[in-house]
Amino acid sequence: MTQPLPAVDPELEAALTRVAGVERLLVALDFDGTLAPEVDDPDRARALPAAAAALARLRALPGTTVALVSGRSLDSLARVAEVDESVPLVGSHGLELRLAAGEHPATLAPDEAARLAALRARVAALVDAVQGAWIEDKPAGFAVHVRLVEGERASRLEGDVRALLDRERGLTVRAGKNVVELALRDATKGDGLRALRSRFAADAVVFAGDDLTDEDALAALEPGDVGIKVGAAPTIAPHRVADPEALAAALSLLTSARESPGNAR
Repeated sequence: MTQPLPAVDPELEAALTRVAGVERLLVALDFDGTLAPEVDDPDRARALPAAAAALARLRALPGTTVALVSGRSLDSLARVAEVDESVPLVGSHGLELRLAAGEHPATLAPDEAARLAALRARVAALVDAVQGAWIEDKPAGFAVHVRLVEGERASRLEGDVRALLDRERGLTVRAGKNVVELALRDATKGDGLRALRSRFAADAVVFAGDDLTDEDALAALEPGDVGIKVGAAPTIAPHRVADPEALAAALSLLTSARESPGNAR
C-alpha cells in the first residue's frame, strides 16, 4: 500500500500556491538527498516515485521547465535521474550545462587535464590508505567521498586532503556532506541556476536542495522565488522540509496548484 505523503507547512503551501500562477515557472532541484534519499552506493540513487510522478506532471504543463542541479558529473546525473534527454541538467556544481538535448559541455585543455591527473594521483595516495574512502572523477575535477569511513578517520582524511589542496593555487575546493571536492574551474550551483533562469526566461523559480553547496543556488534566488531546504542543516532558505518524502509532498502540491483551472495558461 502506498504511504500517504506528509503534510506541507502552511507557509510553504501558500508560497507554492502563489508561484504556481506565474506564466513561466522554473522548478530546479538538487538530486541526492533532495529528490532521492541518500544511499551508500551513489549509482543506486533514484528519485522517490512520488517526486518523479510530480515532476513528470509538471513537465507536461505549458510554461513549465523542470531542471536538475547537482554536484554530480553530467553523465552520472543523467544516469541516476532517468529523465528524458530534453530535461535541462546542471552538473559538477555549475561547470557542466546541458540546457537542451544534444548539447555537450566543453572539456579541459591538455595542460589542465595533465594538472588534474597529477593532483588526483597525490590525493589518491591518501585515499587508498583509508578503507571505505573513494574518489569520484568529474570532468573538471574530482570528489573524495568519506560517507563509509568511521567518523574520526573520515575527519582526519578530509583534513589531510584539504591541507594538500590548499597548498595549490587556482583551485576551487569545497566541502559538502561527507565529501571534499576539487575543481580546476570556478563555478557554483548559483551560476547554474542563473544560466537556467536566463535560458528559459523564468518569471519565478522554485529551488530545493539539502547540501551546503545548495546554499549558492538559494543565494541566487530573487524576490518572488521559492527556496526550500531539505533537512535540518543551517540555511538561508525561507522554507524547510524534513526529508525527500516531505519534498515530494511539496512538489505534488505545487503540481496540483499549477494544474488547477485558475492557473490555466
